[in-house]
Amino acid sequence: MPEISHIQPKGEGFFGALPHTPRYYIKVQVTVAEPPVRMPAGSHFAKGAAVLLATVLAGGCAAPPLAPRADKSAEVAPPAPVEIPVPARDGAALFVDQAITMLGQPYRYGGAAPGGFDCSGLVVYAARQIGLMLPRTTQELRSVGVAVRHDGLRAGDLVFLHLAAKELHVGIVLDQGHFIHAPSSGGVVRIDALDQSPYARGFIGARRLSFPP
Repeated sequence: MPEISHIQPKGEGFFGALPHTPRYYIKVQVTVAEPPVRMPAGSHFAKGAAVLLATVLAGGCAAPPLAPRADKSAEVAPPAPVEIPVPARDGAALFVDQAITMLGQPYRYGGAAPGGFDCSGLVVYAARQIGLMLPRTTQELRSVGVAVRHDGLRAGDLVFLHLAAKELHVGIVLDQGHFIHAPSSGGVVRIDALDQSPYARGFIGARRLSFPP
């Protein structure tokens, strides 16, 4: 904006004496824009600048995006593996396991191997698989181990029964209520309940074996 200055008169003007006529001067600030510098189109400097600009733009477009910074506070170390020891199975459990693997095998008189078992043959076979040698007949088995009461039965005990079809029968106790045995001709190795007929009234006694360590 123009600036107006006021100067008190000295009694004389530019064109003679102009008494009582004030003099005014207007100061105008003028800015002259310099013309832009133009480089010749064919100059080496212009070509170099154009190449540099293209390189910067291309590099900026091709640059991979910055990877997000990992939040270290959110990183949680995986828990250390915990080894849980597996308790060793005792001889009685291994004895029972061997007998159970023979479930479904047919009854065969005098049999003591896969393909056919009689009652004592199943007991002798299962014991032999864990390193325990037992006498072959049911009558002989009544003299091994120690006597056990009916209410104290546990897995691995031998249970002796008197049945209508068999004078002396033997099986292997699974728990206080069940046993595995090879019943009679025409049957297969199976599990039955000790408190059901005909086994409930046929109980004679039981023996507990001593198994190898």
